Amino acid sequence: MAALDLTPRAPLPPFSYEDAVKKVRMAEDAWNTRNPVKVAQAYTPDTRWRNRSEFLTGRDEVEAFLTRKWATENGYRLIKEIWAHSENRIAVRFCYEWHDETGQWFRAHGNENWEFSETGHMAVRHASINDVPIAEADRKFLWPQGPRPADHPRLSDLGL
Repeated sequence: MAALDLTPRAPLPPFSYEDAVKKVRMAEDAWNTRNPVKVAQAYTPDTRWRNRSEFLTGRDEVEAFLTRKWATENGYRLIKEIWAHSENRIAVRFCYEWHDETGQWFRAHGNENWEFSETGHMAVRHASINDVPIAEADRKFLWPQGPRPADHPRLSDLGL
């Protein structure tokens, strides 16, 4: 289970545009590690989530959810892109590619709305996501497993 860590996570609100872009990339990089314990530390201990049709409360539920997610979403690679921001909120759009146990590839398209605490931890996350089957030849996220290389195209550059 996730340990209690309230160390501030810069950048802190209120966010400038540059801060918000940095926060988005930090989240993307963390999720691409596929490390549920590490990712859960970015959220408040009492974080509230809606992810598709699941509703979660707290880091322990987030960690358990991510453990289940990444046990079945093989070859997971994610790109996030900022859509809008305010003092303590950020909206992003994202895509990620993954395959199931049969080798069928999918591209998930989604939007997230985030709200942050004064310590820079995410307190609220609302995610709407749709999976689209794709052929392996249609994949666009081809870097080695882990964080996206700095020179890899963004979603907008890929036409997504």
